Amino acid sequence: MFPTLKILRLEKNMGKANGLNLAFAMSHGEVIFTLDADSMLDEYAIDWAAWHMMKFPRVGAVTGNPRVRNRTSLLAKLQTAEYSSVIGLIKRTQRLLGKVMTVSGVVAAWRRTAIIHVGLWDNRAITDDIEMTWKLETHFWDVRYEPNMICWMLVPETIKGLWKQRKRWAQGGIEVMRMHHDVWRHMRERRIWPIYVDYMCGVFWALSFCFCLLAFFLDLFFGINLLSIDNPFIGWNGAVVSTVCILQFLVSISLDSRYDKTLWRVYFFVPWYPVVYWMLSAFTTVAALPKGLFRDMNKAATWVSPDRGIRKKG
Repeated sequence: MFPTLKILRLEKNMGKANGLNLAFAMSHGEVIFTLDADSMLDEYAIDWAAWHMMKFPRVGAVTGNPRVRNRTSLLAKLQTAEYSSVIGLIKRTQRLLGKVMTVSGVVAAWRRTAIIHVGLWDNRAITDDIEMTWKLETHFWDVRYEPNMICWMLVPETIKGLWKQRKRWAQGGIEVMRMHHDVWRHMRERRIWPIYVDYMCGVFWALSFCFCLLAFFLDLFFGINLLSIDNPFIGWNGAVVSTVCILQFLVSISLDSRYDKTLWRVYFFVPWYPVVYWMLSAFTTVAALPKGLFRDMNKAATWVSPDRGIRKKG
């Protein structure tokens, strides 16, 4: 039925980057699409990505707009809103700045010439998509976000699965900061500096949050007063943050509802996002910090995919 179809089967887990490089070697086209196994492309996704590649020769990669298709739990509904607000809105903003710093590995299009120019995917990186994006940016290839390039994916629906996923993302971000610390040596890389600082501030925030939370509980249960900290869960400042978060989601869902007509249904679950995801983000960042800072970067990175909302029978 498909005489030109080639299938590469790896018996041993050698890491996603190795798999991508081997599959890349078997391909011949100038535009390479990568897609996670649990994702389905929208009808016109390839057309939108190819338009950027054909019209603009400097475009090295196009990242798409992933939409969540399993929305049967609170965690999945929160991730549905997150992919529109936190991820989609950030990519839109970075595109305005001219530096999209993460091509989502779930759906992406790459220019063959650009991949060869930067030396293929690095098998040392635990997050191959982030690392490849930074290599393209530091080699002055244009990276774009295309909201019409839609794919439908599955997301983790258990705390354990979500923890594994976000911890790997956090570790990968820290490792990329290590691998690309030299951007500060060259003035021509100055447009990347704000993104680098932003990520470092995120790590500092996670450490500060966990430390303040620990100090609060030590004072509450043991009377050990390390800092004069009020209840971190209830207060006027928390209400302000929650209100800003709700407004942010209102803007982002308004933008993305044209691509996903059912998106407004998850808006009522948005108030839980600061409670669940901000704490999870802080905890996973702190947990990933030691490995992200000290893992031997001369060894290939491998990982096992977390649950994607599919429950095995038996």
